[in-house]
Amino acid sequence: MRKYKFFIDFDKEEQWLNEMARQGYTLTKKSIGYEFQQVPPTNTVIKMDYRTFKKQDDFEDYRALFEDFGWKHIAGTKSSGAQYFKSIDENENQDIFSDADSKASRYKRISQMWISLASCFICLFAVLVSTDSIKVGALLNPKLLYFTPGLWEKTGSAFWNAFFFETPFVLFRGFFWLLIPMMITFYLIFAYKANKQYLKTHEDK
Repeated sequence: MRKYKFFIDFDKEEQWLNEMARQGYTLTKKSIGYEFQQVPPTNTVIKMDYRTFKKQDDFEDYRALFEDFGWKHIAGTKSSGAQYFKSIDENENQDIFSDADSKASRYKRISQMWISLASCFICLFAVLVSTDSIKVGALLNPKLLYFTPGLWEKTGSAFWNAFFFETPFVLFRGFFWLLIPMMITFYLIFAYKANKQYLKTHEDK
């Protein structure tokens, strides 16, 4: 079974995954969505970390370290960031982190990831604008998105035929031009919320 959800709060994501496990669905893979395998309902505790690794060996050492402390790695890759663990002892109710600073740091890392993505898109947007691939003026004046020569001087059926013919291309063109600033905005919002959660976790320690 596959489910699609989006979380910024790791605690809420963990609560949802643990509830799924109690319903008999255990997480087996996380990519765009969550993949679950149906099993007998369990009280397994699922916890999350957020880390990326340059080397596979470092990633394997990281997984082995957690397993030594009673946590089996169930989803995540060396470059995925989100890492999912379940408690080997179902009766154990401990946290995966030994202190509040370690728990809060995962929010700091994911906040930095969102900022890095936003920075990449800002650079891309600046290049497209500077090369005139994106006309900022057209975002404020949609008429500029229509490239048909003399369109706005046409009248009657000649105008409407040309207008309706080009409008689908204009919608696609406008959506593409707006997509990048939209992504930048979303990434910055995600970074802000993750950093806010980082500060909150620090305050709660």
